[in-house]
Amino acid sequence: MDDEEAISRSLSGDLTAYEALVARYTALAHRTATMLGAGSEAEDVVQEAFVKAYRHLSSFRRDSPFRPWLLRIVANETHNLTRSRGRRSELALKLGATAELTAPDDPEGTAVATDRRARLLEAVRKLPDREREAVICRYFLQLSEAETAQVLDWPIGSVKSRTHRGLARLREEVGRDLA
Repeated sequence: MDDEEAISRSLSGDLTAYEALVARYTALAHRTATMLGAGSEAEDVVQEAFVKAYRHLSSFRRDSPFRPWLLRIVANETHNLTRSRGRRSELALKLGATAELTAPDDPEGTAVATDRRARLLEAVRKLPDREREAVICRYFLQLSEAETAQVLDWPIGSVKSRTHRGLARLREEVGRDLA
């Protein structure tokens, strides 16, 4: 069942159809919340986002894709959480999808890759919030510029400029070999 059918059936009261959407997008929503700063509270953020999405499913524009709409709710919930905490949450990026660039039997290569990854993640954590959010959406969540604009509720020009500035800061901080 595709998103459009699942949404139609959910709007008709079919909870099984909404469960299909939840199953399809839970991992991405969790990764988004974690990367945007929810940390250990990402599961709560995701749960609240799915509840809100269900409650407001009737206002979803059917001619738009569901994924960016849902991630926008996740981003808003994450923002609400971090704002309510009154401090910047520790960013816990997960790079499970990143392929190893070295062979497992190459301890030196593995150590270098681990060091580079740690330096990159630390540099991402230090970016100003808006640049960090743009870089995370574009490169860690692999969203298009249009999807990033929709998720973060920014004009596409802001996505481009903040992504550019964030990448420039990362190149400066970490070095060109990682950018």
